[in-house]
Parts: sequence; structure tokens; C-alpha cells
Amino acid sequence: QVQLVESGGGLVQPGGSLRLSCAASGSIFSINVMGWYRQAPGKQREFIAAITSGGTTNYQDSVKGRFTISRDNAKNTVYLQMNSLKPEDTAVYYCNAEVVNTARSTFGSWGQGTQVTVSS
Repeated sequence: QVQLVESGGGLVQPGGSLRLSCAASGSIFSINVMGWYRQAPGKQREFIAAITSGGTTNYQDSVKGRFTISRDNAKNTVYLQMNSLKPEDTAVYYCNAEVVNTARSTFGSWGQGTQVTVSS
């Protein structure tokens, strides 16, 4: 069993910054891709950014240059540094990971989400 726990959300003014963290724990052998998604009220969940175990990154166009994804493989943790935040970034942010467990099975896992609100 694998758990993902996000932290770091909150209320921030437009132009401000937040750093989200997501730590994976449990029966983990390795983690391939780790990523962040978000879901705003009344909208579908959308991809934000992802990073492979080797450090290759990919971003949604709307966050390029503002958000930076990184990870600490030793801690099974992924981060999302969010700068120049806009009201339209307001959403619940979810962590996702492609996990290989100790039985060598591969599956996707989601965190419970953390609220980010950008408002003056």
C-alpha cells in the first residue's frame, strides 16, 4: 500500500508564491514519474507538471516560466514551486505518482489534494 500526502497549500495574494510538497510512503520499490494536477470548481482535473526519476520535466503551457517541479528521489518527495500566482491558479492541487511497489507491480497513486487560493 502506498500513500501520497500533499502539503503547502493556502491563501496567497496575486503575484505571490507557494511551494507544494508531496511525500510518498509505504511499500515502495521505486517511483517512475511524479506529477501535479489541479482541479478548479466546475472544471475537469488538468495536468500541470511532471518529472521523471531522471529529472526530465514537462509543463502545461499556462504555467511554464512560473512553476517549477522538482523531486528528491531519496525522500520519495516531489515539489512544486509556484511563483507569480494568478487568481486563475486557484484550485485543489493533487499529487500523482507512478509507483513500483515491493512486489514489482506498477500502478498510479493520488494524494488527497491541497487547496490553493489566489486572491486579494
